[in-house]
Amino acid sequence: MQDTKKGLEDVLALDTSICSIDGRQGILKYRGIEVERLEQMSYDAVSYLLIYGKIPDKKELDDYSKKLRSERYISSDILNVLNVCNYGSEALDSLRTAVCCSAHMDTEKDDSSMEANMSKSIRLVAKFPTLVASVHRYKTGQLPIAPDENLSHGANFLYMLKGKVPTELEADAIEKDFILSAEHELNPSTFSLRITASTMADIYSAVITGLCTLKGPLHGGARKGVMNMLDEVSNSENAEKYVLDKLLHRQKVMGFGHRVYKTCDPRAKLFKDIARQLADEQGNSHWYDVAENLEHTMYREFMATKGKPIFPNVDFYSAVVYKYLDIPPELATSVFATGRVSGWVSHYFEQYANNRVIRPRANYI
Repeated sequence: MQDTKKGLEDVLALDTSICSIDGRQGILKYRGIEVERLEQMSYDAVSYLLIYGKIPDKKELDDYSKKLRSERYISSDILNVLNVCNYGSEALDSLRTAVCCSAHMDTEKDDSSMEANMSKSIRLVAKFPTLVASVHRYKTGQLPIAPDENLSHGANFLYMLKGKVPTELEADAIEKDFILSAEHELNPSTFSLRITASTMADIYSAVITGLCTLKGPLHGGARKGVMNMLDEVSNSENAEKYVLDKLLHRQKVMGFGHRVYKTCDPRAKLFKDIARQLADEQGNSHWYDVAENLEHTMYREFMATKGKPIFPNVDFYSAVVYKYLDIPPELATSVFATGRVSGWVSHYFEQYANNRVIRPRANYI
């Protein structure tokens, strides 16, 4: 057999028209469009682009947004499930259970037609914010808040989470977070989802697979790890000492480096700008300063010891954004999933359209 590559690094597993990454140039595109352009769109428009393969015109976007807003509501039965699952520290566990129960209650659960799968995908995209916000409300001893159909995808999420309409910048920040989190080629959760889809399993099973994989600290759980690190560092004066201590003991500093990018992750640049805007609006640069000092120290030390820089990844400044939006660490991975679900369902459809069961070989040693 040919030589194996640990972690399947650089192995081309399949063809896709959904996402492309140029790791050396730091370029990320959804459906051929740079993420810097996508960030200026609404999440609804980017979700439509991912699922349907084109930028919607005004009527298409209006119709799609109307469907999403009408599907935001969750039943009292699902709310009861979330209330019963209100234990532990990781909200994603409750979200995973709620999605599983939603599959049981979906009247189209046994219909695998394209039309039924599209309806189910829209329900998943629409309901994820409501599920995540409701998890948080129960975990903090509060009752869930019903969706507001007059608010955008992002603004409605923060409203259901906190009980008050967010500022324009806060709503824009979480909307951009959902966009920048929506898709990233064959990351672990998307690849695992495509494996499930390749067995011709239903869309709920595939999305639940993605959720399970996203939870790991080396994938979506890394954002929670960065938030905990920021709390541990506490203030910008401690940042340099924290990094030096970690490097001295050969320990990982969360939020730096990426398997694919050899230069700065383009999403990290955008998240850094969002974090700065939130810091300015709130008149509080505390978390931004902590992060910048961590970034500068890491850059300096890697240049000095390895002769090359290391850059923040998507989790680093997105965690700073979450700090400014008062999103607790235990909710971070679930918020990530709220953006990523559009990418997941688009990969589900692509796998179904030209399917061959994914079954690699192992090199017996």
